[in-house]
Amino acid sequence: MEQMRATTIVAVRRGSNDVCIAGDGQVTMGETAIMKAGAKKVQKIYKDQVLVGFAGGVADAFSLREKFEKKLEEHSGNLKRAAVALAQDWRMDKVMRNLEALMIVMNEEGMLLISGNGEVIEPDQDFVAIGSGGNYAYAAANALFNHTDMSAEEICREALMIASSICVYTNDHISVEKL
Repeated sequence: MEQMRATTIVAVRRGSNDVCIAGDGQVTMGETAIMKAGAKKVQKIYKDQVLVGFAGGVADAFSLREKFEKKLEEHSGNLKRAAVALAQDWRMDKVMRNLEALMIVMNEEGMLLISGNGEVIEPDQDFVAIGSGGNYAYAAANALFNHTDMSAEEICREALMIASSICVYTNDHISVEKL
């Protein structure tokens, strides 16, 4: 059976008061079939204080989101400690090691990219993008962030629209979450 994939996520912070994450809605099965156009791949978790978005295997991503929320509870909402704990488990646990997804997690203080090979990366700038259209969305977010006064939400939306016009695995059904 072919694996279902979820695609493009972009996150932007403009200070602690303008924090946004957005994702397109396309879920693709294999290389040729769009299974769903309006999936929601971004959420508020942990008392609506943390934003999370995922790209990769859909079921894997949901499992990781749940595990990350448990880590947030264990670490009293400390984003970095929870992310490191999740990455350690993800890398070392035999079952979790097979999960294929990337996650962006953010709150008012920071933004992190978490991967299955144990990496927790804090982006150099206040934006990041992942997924099959991630490079396109990242390039667009970079230009918009550094050369306009657009809000975090406006940058997220426009970066995803640009990615959807280039990447066949990204569509223009955009979901947005803000703090």
